[in-house]
Order: sequence, then C-alpha cells, then structure tokens
Amino acid sequence: MLFMKPFRHSVHIAVLTITLALAAVPALASDLVLKRVMLSAGGVGYLEHEAEVDGNAELVLDVPLNQVDDVLKSIVVYDSKGGVGSAQLAGRDPLSQMFNGLPFGADALASPAALLNALQGAEIKIGASRPIVGRLLRVVPETVKLGDQQGTTTRNRVSVLTSSGLQQFLLEDADSVSFADPALQAQLDKALGEIAAHRAKDRRQIVLRTQGSGTRTLRIGYVVAASLWKASYRLTLPQDLKADKAQLQGWAVLENMSGQNWKDVELTLLSGNPVSFRQAIYQAYYVTRPEVPVEVLGRVLPKPDSGVLAQDRVAGGAVQAALAPAPLRRSMSEAAGAAATAPRLKSAGGASTFGGEPPEQPLISRAADTAEAEEGATQVSFRIPVAISIGSGQSALVPIVERELPIERLAFFQAGTSVGRPFASLRLRNDSAIGLPPGVLTLYEHGGAGVAYVGDARLSQLPAGENRLISYAVDEKTKVAQERQSGRAISKAGIAQGVLALTRTERATTLYKIAAPAAEARRLVIEHPKAVNWKLVEPGNAEVTASSYRFTIELKPGEAKTVTVVEETPVVETLQVADMSTEQIAAVTETGSIDPKVKRAFADLARLRRVVADKEAAEAQLKDKLEALKSDQSRIRDNLARIGADSGLRKRYLEKLTEQETQFETLQTAADKAAAETRAASAAVDGFIAAMTI
Repeated sequence: MLFMKPFRHSVHIAVLTITLALAAVPALASDLVLKRVMLSAGGVGYLEHEAEVDGNAELVLDVPLNQVDDVLKSIVVYDSKGGVGSAQLAGRDPLSQMFNGLPFGADALASPAALLNALQGAEIKIGASRPIVGRLLRVVPETVKLGDQQGTTTRNRVSVLTSSGLQQFLLEDADSVSFADPALQAQLDKALGEIAAHRAKDRRQIVLRTQGSGTRTLRIGYVVAASLWKASYRLTLPQDLKADKAQLQGWAVLENMSGQNWKDVELTLLSGNPVSFRQAIYQAYYVTRPEVPVEVLGRVLPKPDSGVLAQDRVAGGAVQAALAPAPLRRSMSEAAGAAATAPRLKSAGGASTFGGEPPEQPLISRAADTAEAEEGATQVSFRIPVAISIGSGQSALVPIVERELPIERLAFFQAGTSVGRPFASLRLRNDSAIGLPPGVLTLYEHGGAGVAYVGDARLSQLPAGENRLISYAVDEKTKVAQERQSGRAISKAGIAQGVLALTRTERATTLYKIAAPAAEARRLVIEHPKAVNWKLVEPGNAEVTASSYRFTIELKPGEAKTVTVVEETPVVETLQVADMSTEQIAAVTETGSIDPKVKRAFADLARLRRVVADKEAAEAQLKDKLEALKSDQSRIRDNLARIGADSGLRKRYLEKLTEQETQFETLQTAADKAAAETRAASAAVDGFIAAMTI
C-alpha cells in the first residue's frame, strides 16, 4: 500500500468485514485523534488516526459522505495486541432503506394528519373530554371561518369506527392520540430516532469493533482525495557573474480541505505520480436475473422432439472436477507475516524508513525546520520535522529545500518562442541525492544596492544527477536572426519490372545569424525543433532532447557568427518507365549521384525512343502524301463528271488518274513498310523496358 506506516512492534493487519447496516452509536474507547497526514502529488492524501484502547473496544470514525468510497477501498488498521472483529456503517441512503420495512413512508411524518391517513385501520386511543377508542378511518381537512372577519383556518376532522358506531373529533382539540399496538408504536419511535441520528446527510460514521487485551495504541489509516500541494522555489544568484553556485530555497504550498482541523500532526509531502483511482464501493449493485414464467399445471405445451443426430458421451465426474474452484485460504499468521515485511516510512519519532535504516546523508539546511527529504523508488518524500497545525479550509507554506546548487549562466534561444532575442537562462544541476518536484521558480540577484528581482521561471521534475535549463528574462543585448532555405535533388534510383523508384532528398537549411553584446561574452544555446523522419546532417555536436536539438556556441564580446543547421529526409517516388517523358528521362541521365548503370540504361532507352520517333515521323509523312493523293484523285473524278465524253480535257484527266494510281500503289507499299518498322521499334522499346532491372 502506498501510504502504510507500521509501528515499531509487530502488528496484525486485520481484514475488515464491512456490514452495510444501521448501527447505533457505541460508547467510545477513546477519541480518534488525527496524528499523521501524507499528501501526494497524485491528488490523494493518507490520514492516520490514533486512539488508546483497553481490551475489547469500539471506535467511531466520522468521515464525509464523499470520502466513504475511498475509505472503504483503502482503510487499514494497525493493532499490536489484537485485531478488528468487524466494522459497521449506515447504508448510502439509510432513511429510505429503513422505511422499506415500515408500514408508512417518509412523507407520513410530515404532519400528524399525514401520519394518521397513512395508518388507516390502526387502533387508536384519543384522550379528550370525550375519550374514543376505535379503528382509524380517515382524516379530512376542512376550512373554518374565524370570528370577527379574521379569515379562515384549516382543521382536521378524524373519523373513528368504534364498537358503538362511527365517531368523529377534531384533531386539534384532542389532548392525545396514541396507538394501541405496541409494535406499531415501536416502529414510529425507531423511525424518529433514525431521522435524528442521520440528520447530518453528508457524513457517515464507521464503527470499528476491536478485540484484544491490555492497553495499547490503535492506528487507523486511509487514503482519500486531497488538494494538490504545490512546490515553489526561490533562487538567489550571486553578484559575481562567474560564480558557479546559487542558493535554492523551496517551499510547499498546501491546503487543508479534509473537513477537519489538523492539530499538531506529522506532515509528509510526497512527490511522485502514483496510480490512484476511485470506485463506487459504497453503492448497492444488483445482478440482473432472468425472469422465468410461473409454471401452471395443465397448461404446459411441450415442443415436438426433432430427433438426435449424434450421441456424445461425457464423463460427468471429470467435468465437475474441472469446474470446481480450489479453496483459497490465508491464515492470520500469513497476513501478519506480510505486514512484518512491508516497506517502512520514517515516523515522527525517528522510527524506521523505507528499506530499513537509511544511510546517513548530510543535509544542508539554513532555514529552521526544513523538511527531511528521502528518495524512494517512485517518489520523493519530504517530512516536516515539527508538528503542523492547519485549520480546516486554511492554507499553509512550509519549507522543503534549502541548499546550494551548481549553476551555469547562458543565453538560450528557442526557435518559435523568442523572436530576435534569446532568453537569459541558467543551467541548473541537481548534484544531490534527492530529486526536486516541479514548481515555479522566482529568481533574485545580489547587487550593489542589495537583492533585486530578476524574473520567474518554471522548473520541471529534476531528478538527482540531472540538469535543467531555466529561462527567466529576455536577453536584450544579444541578437539572433533566422533564415530558412529548402531544396530537392535525386539521390538514388532503381528499376524493376518497368518501374523506376526515385529517391529524392529533401534538404532544409536554417541559418542562425548571431551577434554578441559589444562588451560581453556569451555562451548561447540554440534549441532547434526536431522534425519527424528528418535527419540532422550538420552540425554534428548537437545535444538531443525528446523534441529538439541543442547547439552550444561560444561568442567573444562583439563577435558575430552564423550557425548552419542542415536536415534531410528521403522521399521515394515511383514512375512507370513507359509513361516517362523525355524531360524526366533527361533529368535522370543528367543527375550525377545516380548509379551509372541506371544512367546508361536510360540513355539507351532515350536512343531507342528516338528511333521510334523517327519511324513514326517517316510513317506520318507517307500517310500525309497518301491523303494528298486521295484528295487530288477525288477532285479529278468530280471534274470528269462535269465534262463531255469527246472533250480533250477528259483524256488528260484519265491519263492523270492512271499516273496517280501507280503513285498510290507505290506510296501504300512504302507506308505499310514504315508502319511495320514503327511497330518493330516500339516493340524493341517495350522489350527493353521489361528487361530493365537495376
């Protein structure tokens, strides 16, 4: 358990049996007193109460209703000479549960008339000038006018059926009304008593019954939600700019929102991130059960049997043995043994700590009552060495750290955060064995006129041995300008099955132009964002964080430098070689970084494509001549249709047609040959592309 704090003696951790039932308030063995508080940065707090008991005793733990779930989940009891027999608390809605077993509801207690109407038929006794004994029939309100025009009032007329007949009386005139049934009277008394006992709707009392012998101290602890405690720091810088240490002072700001006063409690602050959750344990849940019809004899209608397709044999005994759960047993001695080996946390009186006695560690403390820090596996604990008193709803400020830490002054430029100017910053190193929780940091600096405020910063979690850059002001004396450039070039190519895979290298260049102050040297750290899938090419002396690169530059007074940051990323592009244009092929053959085999292959492909182009041009030229010849023949035939048979021009046209027909046959033969050559050249290109594998 996260917050267990055992005793110096051997203890028994008892398993609580929580009975959700109404319980009368028992006599207290002694009052439970809050003695120990541990606040976690995970948003929970461990509260531990103590009480002195003698023999068997009963203790009452009073908690707010909204904390009952957490208490039921985490409550632990330490008893060195006994154990807890049981625990009881009222249900989440005790009054509604109580009225479930009564012959009247909560509304019946709103008025005497409402109660009587809810108990119709009950035997009542009326004490008045004219006593009446009988069964209650009905209470009916009636409006009565007051004298002297004073208005009206409401009176309740009660009807009672007696042995001598129906009688009536006004409820307001009766001296007394009592119920003849003692059981009914007892139920009324119980209901009114429970209402009085549960008047505080937002609190519950858990009654613990302990069994043991002798006088002893019993401790009860539990984990509930608590407001976060916050760390805040003050860092005082020395006047000497070359000094390598500064004084750090840390304080914890916390609030007591537990609903009870903390008086002289042992306070421990835990810095970590434990797994913590809530569960609605203090809520009644019911399992939904299937509803089956009531069987009525004579009305059962069996379904017809459809027969058996196959018959399987199952060894019933073996199946039952496989399904039977093995019993789980754990003795109290085993539970006690587990408690004896539990981790230990340092107590107020200097008791044992996590993992036994801690090694002696020198603590530098210049402030009174600074917390005693201890590093754990998953968290750091800060134990306040003096008793703390904080009223409910009050805040407090307690010291947790007081020591010197190594520092390094520098300028820090964050691209995208600062424009044109870096931040005045410090590299703060935790050279101690104890980690520091995150918090805000206020910086002061010694000067000729005393201490001056220089800025605020945010400090993230600082484990032992690590360092952090903290920025607290703008360095107005140092200038930084950015210039970005980009480019793309083919760096690699490969061919397979007619597909060209081109790897293009995207190149991003950022120029940081820096100018130091005229009279001061600067150590500048440039933080450059790290892009996904991009590789840093230069410079090579970078520090790498989760999201950026950092470059350190030393500048003399008045010196100007340019830092070039180059990043590259590959972009793979695939092209069908058959669909590539002449310009794309030329780009491949002219790129120096591509494999010479690929370049030669594309040069051959370009030559074959030129052959195809020449063949296509020759074929197109012949087709154009054929089309021109066909057009001229069509013109001559049209002219022949318009002239007479004996005309001399007709003879000339006929001779021309004969000559053109001979030319047409010659051209057609040449065109067919050219088409065949074009197809052969294209086939050669396709075959070459299909065979390209480099």
